[in-house]
Amino acid sequence: MGIKQFRPRTPGSRFRMDHTFEEITKDSPEKSLLEPLKKHGGRNCHGRMTARNRGGGHKQHYRIIDFKRDKAGVPAKVAAIEYDPNRSARIALLHYKDGEKRYILAPNGLQVGQSVMSGPEAPTEIGNALPLKAIPMSLPVHAIEVNRGRGAQMVRTAGASAQLMAKEGDYVQIKLPSGEIRRFHQECYATIGQVGNLEHDSITLGKAGRTRWLGWRPTSRAMCKNPVDHPMGGGQGKSKGGGGWHHPCSPWGQPAKGYKTRRKHKSTSRFIVQDRRKK
Repeated sequence: MGIKQFRPRTPGSRFRMDHTFEEITKDSPEKSLLEPLKKHGGRNCHGRMTARNRGGGHKQHYRIIDFKRDKAGVPAKVAAIEYDPNRSARIALLHYKDGEKRYILAPNGLQVGQSVMSGPEAPTEIGNALPLKAIPMSLPVHAIEVNRGRGAQMVRTAGASAQLMAKEGDYVQIKLPSGEIRRFHQECYATIGQVGNLEHDSITLGKAGRTRWLGWRPTSRAMCKNPVDHPMGGGQGKSKGGGGWHHPCSPWGQPAKGYKTRRKHKSTSRFIVQDRRKK
């Protein structure tokens, strides 16, 4: 994995930084593991826009990722490391001994030809999925289940990893990448290692067009709008809203800085041991 810079022959390539893709070993995806991916433009099932400034983007197929890792005890061989346009991490194509093929998130250091396995009896090696009670302390893990059997939901982005801190009764304390320490049930599965593509955060798109390829449309600042369109719009010259100072907020008046949006009595709050905002 590496980062390459481009000669400034055009304005779009002047500040562009991109991957070298040297870890990719297969150009075309496995057709049996593809699904059509429909664009929704930020709209929910009722047709209402719930995420603004989304739309367009390059046409893509969804790669079916095995987040459950439920083939316990069946060894698999890493056939290829592939690019996934739907996520920042790379994906690994596994060929199981029984003939089945599946995709998983490619951990850092996973090589083609390596053997991986899941289950309580699997060795604690990179790429293997085990229940948290079987993973030694202080090992980096990723793709952690929140609910048993539901599949991995946390720590899935490029370069992310969590660390086992303590084991108490039926629960395991894990320090997440945000700094939050949270309890997970010991039967929940996690994968050994750190998610690959560590240099993803060093990428610079370089031009507005690459942002459009990702499905992001242009965004207008609130201060340049009219008062009818945003509380921070209007005024003579640059102002925070209506000619006077206005706290940064959304178009519907919800504060945008420092305002806690998490419900005070949320049921999962009992699993949080240390808040991520604690210094």
